[in-house]
Amino acid sequence: MNPTFGVILMMNNYFHDVATALLLSSGVALWLIMKRLGTTSDVAVLTYFLSLHQGMTRLATVALIWIVLGGIPRTLFYAEFEWANAAGKGQIPALIVKHVLFFIFVGAGAHLWAKINRQARSIREKLK
Repeated sequence: MNPTFGVILMMNNYFHDVATALLLSSGVALWLIMKRLGTTSDVAVLTYFLSLHQGMTRLATVALIWIVLGGIPRTLFYAEFEWANAAGKGQIPALIVKHVLFFIFVGAGAHLWAKINRQARSIREKLK
């Protein structure tokens, strides 16, 4: 593999991992904020939450797009770039654990975001 392409692929893989963590962490952060809202009916507080939701949704959307698009080259070059390297160093169990965890992270992030989006829709309806 061309060294320059290898560096680009390695950076893509790192950013893919970061995007995966970002999807979950942004969902957890906004979920915690949402929980603090409780049953408030303060219009200013709810409006501020919706503003946060809008910004964090953009962040999560970019992360999700990177997960999908960055996953394409990662999948195409997986055997040659990631698996071969890990196998040569006896790190296959670590690689398997990492992928299982990241699969859980993406699933949990998607679940949290679905829950948060339902709550945001409900708040928007209340404010109408």
